[in-house]
Amino acid sequence: MSLSHRALITGITGQDGSYLAELLLSKGYEVHGMLRRTSNLSSRIRGLLDRHSDSDGRLKLHYGDMADTMSLVRLLRNIQPHEVYNLAAQSHVQISFEQPNYTSEISGLGVLRILEAIRELQQQSGKEVRFYQASSSEMFGNVPETPQRETTPFAPRSPYGVAKLYGHWITVNYRESYGLHASSGILFNHESPRRGENFVTRKVTQAAARIKLGLQEKVLLGNLESKRDWGFAGDFVYAMWLMLQQDKPGDYVIATGVSHSVRELCKYAFEYVGLDYRDYIEYDIQFERPAEVDALTGDATKAQEILGWKPTLRFQDLIAMMVESDLKNTRKQYNV
Repeated sequence: MSLSHRALITGITGQDGSYLAELLLSKGYEVHGMLRRTSNLSSRIRGLLDRHSDSDGRLKLHYGDMADTMSLVRLLRNIQPHEVYNLAAQSHVQISFEQPNYTSEISGLGVLRILEAIRELQQQSGKEVRFYQASSSEMFGNVPETPQRETTPFAPRSPYGVAKLYGHWITVNYRESYGLHASSGILFNHESPRRGENFVTRKVTQAAARIKLGLQEKVLLGNLESKRDWGFAGDFVYAMWLMLQQDKPGDYVIATGVSHSVRELCKYAFEYVGLDYRDYIEYDIQFERPAEVDALTGDATKAQEILGWKPTLRFQDLIAMMVESDLKNTRKQYNV
């Protein structure tokens, strides 16, 4: 692949954005990332930037905003990307109940804005721009069947899920109405050491590390019986790339096919540091959502058959990786 193959990643400073940027750079892409002016340059992307922005110029960052149509139009005109990966979102379910307007504006209408910008660019240039939309398993909500697949009806239970569903359907609409090469990955939960600290997986792994090192006594959690299909973010971004390499666009469930409870998450994380989670977990009603999704499990058969994709990391190994990373970082931070 030549250096002229360009990709734009919105949300590049997030967990998925950093893994995707690494993947595309390893494949010879010129990678452009969009971030808001109020965003901090996260540690996730800073190392990549140091290695590639000065040495070979293949990683470039630009300011833009999913709430500002013209900033997206200008960005696409200037970059002329071959592929666009839309990972920008207000991505926390609990926060979406507190900020429903903002969540809808960015995670919902933001998708429409970037699709319109792509459609306009294609009309002007006559060149195809392939688009990936980060859809979510939270769109399924109250599930009528298990496991969930591409044909499972959607019934979201949060402003986040509703906003993601709008983004998903507007992507389908632009694909069918305008012939855009637009694909959606209906991604189930995916984690890594780069996961934000306000997500339950990272909250638990970080607590296990801090408690082991004597820096914390308890961790407060909500529903321990909630179940999710958790995979590795590095595996999931590879599926995103595979979707845009297909001749025909489509929608794909990306999941491991195995679900685990929050209680199991706690068990594995604390076992890794030789502790019994039951001695350190306390229930706090503030972490209960107004409307809960009890269990989600994905069926990635379509992705396996068409994309040749499959997960590589077991849940237990993923949690061990996260705890080990948090132990290392916490020791370094506190010199313990």
